[in-house]
Amino acid sequence: MRSMAAGALALALTAGSALADTTLRLTEVITSPQRTEHLKGMIAKFEAANPGVTVEVTSLPWGQAFEKLATMVQGGNIPDVVEMPDRWLALYAANGQLEDLSAYLKDWPVTEQLTDRAVQFGSWYNDTPYMIPYGFYIRAMFWNKELFAEAGMTEPPRTTAEFVEASRKIAALGGGKTGYCLRGGPGATNGYIMFMLNELGSNEFFDAEGNSTLDKPEAVRGLQILADMYREGLVPKDSVNWGFNEIVAGFYSGTCAMLDQDPDALIAVAERMPADKFAVAPMPLGPAGKSFPTMGYAGWAMFSSTEHKDESWKLIAHLSSPEMNLEWAKVVGVIPIHKGAEKDPFFDTEQYRGWFTELNDPRWQLTAMPTYLEEFGFFADQISISGGQELLLGQRTPEDVAGEWAAYLTEAQKKWLAAR
Repeated sequence: MRSMAAGALALALTAGSALADTTLRLTEVITSPQRTEHLKGMIAKFEAANPGVTVEVTSLPWGQAFEKLATMVQGGNIPDVVEMPDRWLALYAANGQLEDLSAYLKDWPVTEQLTDRAVQFGSWYNDTPYMIPYGFYIRAMFWNKELFAEAGMTEPPRTTAEFVEASRKIAALGGGKTGYCLRGGPGATNGYIMFMLNELGSNEFFDAEGNSTLDKPEAVRGLQILADMYREGLVPKDSVNWGFNEIVAGFYSGTCAMLDQDPDALIAVAERMPADKFAVAPMPLGPAGKSFPTMGYAGWAMFSSTEHKDESWKLIAHLSSPEMNLEWAKVVGVIPIHKGAEKDPFFDTEQYRGWFTELNDPRWQLTAMPTYLEEFGFFADQISISGGQELLLGQRTPEDVAGEWAAYLTEAQKKWLAAR
C-alpha cells in the first residue's frame, strides 16, 4: 500500500508539472542573425525567471514576412507574441486579432517610465494599446564634417534653404561629390513626404472631410525641390534607384555629404567612419520654422487567440523592461522607449544628439505615416516609388505626381472615415 501511495504521489507530481509547462510561440519579422541571436539571449533570461515556460522563436525574413505571417494566421498557425511593425498594426487590430493591453499596462509598474511617444504610438490605432513599441526609427541628418570643411562650412544646415545651398557647395567640389544621398528606390516614400510636409508647414495628412493635403501648392513645392536637386546634379544620378544599402554606402564612402536616416544606419556608418568625421543633426526646418521627421517603429503585440495571455504579457513586459529595451535599442539601432535614455553614455554622443533634439524640441514634430489605412502599404511600396522615380527623371511634373498621391490617399481616408 505504501508503495502504491508513493507511486500515485509521484504520478500526480509528474502530471502537475506537465500541466504547468507552457510553450509560447514568438514570431519576429525584422530579422538578421545578430538580432535573432540577441533576442534569444533576452528570451533565455525570461525563461530562467519563469520556470516551466519555454519560448519558441520563428524568424521570418523581412522581404517575405508580411505574406508569411498572413499565411500563418489564415492557416490557424498563430503565434502568441509577434514583432509588429507599425504598418501592419491596423490590418490585424481592425480584424480583432490583437489583444488590448490596457488592463496589463494599468497594473505594470514600468508604465510610468514609458515616454509619451511610446504611449502615443503604441495606441496609434483606435487609441488602444495593441502593442508596446520597442523603439523608434526617426529620421535625422547625418553630415560629413570633412566634406563640409572642404566646401568652407563648419555647421550642418538648419533650414531647407541652407540644405539645398550646402548641397550645391559640396557638388561644386567636383570629383563626383554630391550633397545629398537621395533615396529614389525602395523605401523612398518617407523622404518625399518629409520635404512635402516641411514646405506645407503641417503634418496633417487630411482635412476634416478626409481630403489629402499632399496636393496643396506648398506640398507640391517640396517635390519640386527634390526634382530640381536631381536635375542640377546635387544628388547622385543613380540615386533614382537607390534603397537603404546604397544611400548608407553613398554616405560612408564620401560620395554624398548628407544622409537622412534612422539610427539603424549608424551601425554601418560607425563601422566605417571615425566618430570625429561625422555627426547627426536634426532635420532642417521648413519655411514655417518647423520640421516633420518621419518615424517608424515596431513593437511587441499579443494575438488575442492565445491561450496563454498572462504568460504572453509577462514575455512582452520582460522584453519591454528598461534593462532589456536599452540593450535591444543599442543592438538594433532604435531610440529607446523609456524616459532618461539619452543620459546613457552610449546615447550621450554627437552621433545621437540630433535624434534626441527632435524628440525634445517642439519645433520638430515627429510624424507617423497614416498606417492605419489598410491601403497605405501599397501606396508606400508601389505608387509612391514609381511616381517619385518618374518625377526625378522628368517624365512627370510635381503637380501630377502629388495629385495622384492625394487622390489615392483621399479615397482611402474617406473609406476609413465611413467605416468608423
